[in-house]
Amino acid sequence: MGSENLFHKRKARQASDLQRRKEQRAPYDRVLIVSEGGKTEPNYFNELVDYYKLNSANVEVTGDCGSSPTSVVSHADKLYRESVDENNAFDRVFCVFDRDTHDGYQPALDRIAGLKPRCVFTAITSIPCFEYWLLLHFTYTDRPFHAAGKSSIAATVLQELKKYWPEYEKSVAGNFSHRIGELDFAKANAARALKSAQANGNENPSTRVHELIEYLQSIKKIGKCIET
Repeated sequence: MGSENLFHKRKARQASDLQRRKEQRAPYDRVLIVSEGGKTEPNYFNELVDYYKLNSANVEVTGDCGSSPTSVVSHADKLYRESVDENNAFDRVFCVFDRDTHDGYQPALDRIAGLKPRCVFTAITSIPCFEYWLLLHFTYTDRPFHAAGKSSIAATVLQELKKYWPEYEKSVAGNFSHRIGELDFAKANAARALKSAQANGNENPSTRVHELIEYLQSIKKIGKCIET
């Protein structure tokens, strides 16, 4: 009897917490951003959410998954299904990951393409890595990156970035706020690089981070996605 009472109390408390979270939400999309970066990308997007004063009850950012693209997608799918079961479903789910040297990059894209509802899940990729997006805050380049000697492909991007931003460090706070003045320049460069990559059939380099940022910047004005 005691354990049964505890079970019912726990369920009631969970229902109450869910209702409170719903009441705290603003009248725009509920969004989940899942990133492979333990700190670098989550810190970046959490700072963006704070800068644009987006409701934390609407936008959730997490890097609590493995480092591979497939683990990002699996974790995103799991959290989405849980939100549906709670009757508090995310309207959009963004999977943020790099190409780098991951074997699971294409399988992750293929899985996202098969997830439903189709309008919910979106891949936000960077090739070779997230630091290419940061590099575009300083200069435009569509020159392909390659590993060199003992330096990995990601390390070569980092070396290039540090020519412009010597103080940059992964996994630290402030990388979004320190570069807010160059954000529009970076977005324009990213769109240009993506168009170039699509035209020449070579994704190295390219990024879609600007697409997620533009969505978040306009989230208070756009409607919810509808499956067709």
